[in-house]
Amino acid sequence: MAFGVTDLKKGRIFQIDDQPYKVIEYAQKVMGRGGSIVNVKIKSLLDGKVLSKTYKGNESIEPADVVAKNVQYLYNDTDKHYFMDQDTYEQYEVQSENIADIKDYLKEGDIVQVQLFNGTLINAELPKNIPLKVTYTEDVVKGDTSSSVQKEAELETGISVKVPAFIKNGDIISVDTESGTYRERINS
Repeated sequence: MAFGVTDLKKGRIFQIDDQPYKVIEYAQKVMGRGGSIVNVKIKSLLDGKVLSKTYKGNESIEPADVVAKNVQYLYNDTDKHYFMDQDTYEQYEVQSENIADIKDYLKEGDIVQVQLFNGTLINAELPKNIPLKVTYTEDVVKGDTSSSVQKEAELETGISVKVPAFIKNGDIISVDTESGTYRERINS
C-alpha cells in the first residue's frame, strides 16, 4: 500500500524500482496553491549509494517489504560482516560499508536487530547505548581527578573515545552509538 511523500521522514525505508532506500535527510517546502515539494537525500540499502530526490506533494511512494529480526553477530573479514539467525542457524552477510556507522561497535556474540529485504540483509541497528570494556587508557595524575579532564581510552572493539580522568583499564563504560561519545561508567 503506497504512502504520500510527506510521510518520508528521516530513517523511513521505502523502495524505488524494487530497490530499498533509507531517508537520511528530509526537507519540505510548502508552495502555497502549488502544493508542496519534498527534497530527500536517500541511501541505497543494497549498494550504499546516496542520491538526492525531489518529489511533488501529491506523488506516492512504495513501502519496502522489509522484515526486522534479531540475529547474532559472528565475525568480519576484510569487506563483509556475518550474522546468524539463532533460531534457524541461517547466516547472513553484509558489505561493511553498508553498516559503516555501527561496525566499530560490534563484538562477536552481540545480538543486533537487522532488516532483511527479499532475504538479503540490508541494514543492522544497535541500541542507542552499548556497554564496552576499556582495554587501555593512561593512568590519571594524582590529584587530577575532576570529571572535566578528558583522556583517550581504547575500547575492546578497537575504537577510542574521550573519557573522564577517573576511568581505568578494565572499566565498563556506556557509549552513545550515534555520537560515539562516552555516557557513563557502568558499575560491575
